Amino acid sequence: MPNGEGWQGDVLRDMRGGAQQGTGGQAYRAPAPGPPAQSAQVPGTAADGGSPWQVGHPYQEHGQSTGHQGTRPPQAGYQEQRQQAWAANRPGPQPHSGPGSRPVVDQGPAGALRHKPQHGESYTARAVRALRRTLSSSAAREVAEITRTAEVLQRPVTTGRQIAVTSIRGGSGKSTVAALLGTTYAHYRQDPVLFLEADPALGSLPVRLGAESLRWTTSEIADIVKPDMSLLDVTGYLVQLPDNAWLLPASQGRIGVMLDSRAYERAVVALRRYFGVMVIDCETLPAEVGRVALASTHGRVLTAPATPEGISSTHSVLQWMQGLPRQVIAGTVVVLTELVPRSGLDLGEAVQRLRSTGVSVQILPYDRHLAGGGRIHTDLLAHPTRQAAARLAADVFQLSQQRH
Repeated sequence: MPNGEGWQGDVLRDMRGGAQQGTGGQAYRAPAPGPPAQSAQVPGTAADGGSPWQVGHPYQEHGQSTGHQGTRPPQAGYQEQRQQAWAANRPGPQPHSGPGSRPVVDQGPAGALRHKPQHGESYTARAVRALRRTLSSSAAREVAEITRTAEVLQRPVTTGRQIAVTSIRGGSGKSTVAALLGTTYAHYRQDPVLFLEADPALGSLPVRLGAESLRWTTSEIADIVKPDMSLLDVTGYLVQLPDNAWLLPASQGRIGVMLDSRAYERAVVALRRYFGVMVIDCETLPAEVGRVALASTHGRVLTAPATPEGISSTHSVLQWMQGLPRQVIAGTVVVLTELVPRSGLDLGEAVQRLRSTGVSVQILPYDRHLAGGGRIHTDLLAHPTRQAAARLAADVFQLSQQRH
């Protein structure tokens, strides 16, 4: 891994090699039919919860059934024939044991880590905005903008879109932006959405999404998911979230968990056909997995703090990216995250400077709710934050579908 003063050149050389891999993938397809209903745990699985596929799984869409219908067939041996037929065509073998679940946040005996989330903007600001909408025609313009954004976000895809979110330094809001992106797609789209965490260094994505416990990780799934599995089989290894969304964490909160580029690639290839959109929370550059994801996904989001240092360093990275195949930088959106309410920075000038390199630029305004950390409650986000998240999601989704 590059280090010191010369890591920029190493990034450029590595990404040139990775970009040649392209973004080819299998077409997204509807989930396959599930196995016949059983009155107990699926045959061949461990009673201690080793295999995740069990009767009564909360995901009940796409015609899956988990209960008997009608009475017992009168034909002799009919039930046995059904059992044998399913056993012959069931997905590949699943593990009889697996890692134990671990809580995302250890609250401690006194619950010291609990905190009450606050609204993204003050009551006064909300009241002033409501008054302005009442006295002006801004409400009609807002509805029109939301309609246009929804049309973009709901466009059908023939191949699941993979969108990587990364940064060049910590503290730029990378996991927060990934959470906002995936939540927006899950809200607007009908097909399943996957949050895939490719940052094993104690990433905050599970906390931001409100996951309570973790079990299977990205590196483990790479060798478990088989092409003949149905969506119901796959989601048994994932953390279920609201709005038909799922999470695959990179670790269980342990230091030292490793995720190499080969395991990452195997996990993405195994999972991409099951989900219409996959949002990947990557390591910060110039980490290996981050470079691979940046070069091989359909859309890229590069987060940067809205500070002089953040803009300067991001501009330098974008200049290096100009030497890569054109689709890399043409499919990239830079998100400037405001860390304080009033930074005094000329954001207009900063946006123009970054756009001169060929990327799209969006601004995520300061939000008290996001700044407080913890789980993101969409109903507590400031109105400008919700609008910015929708614009960002539509922008990168549209770029991910274009041929550059």
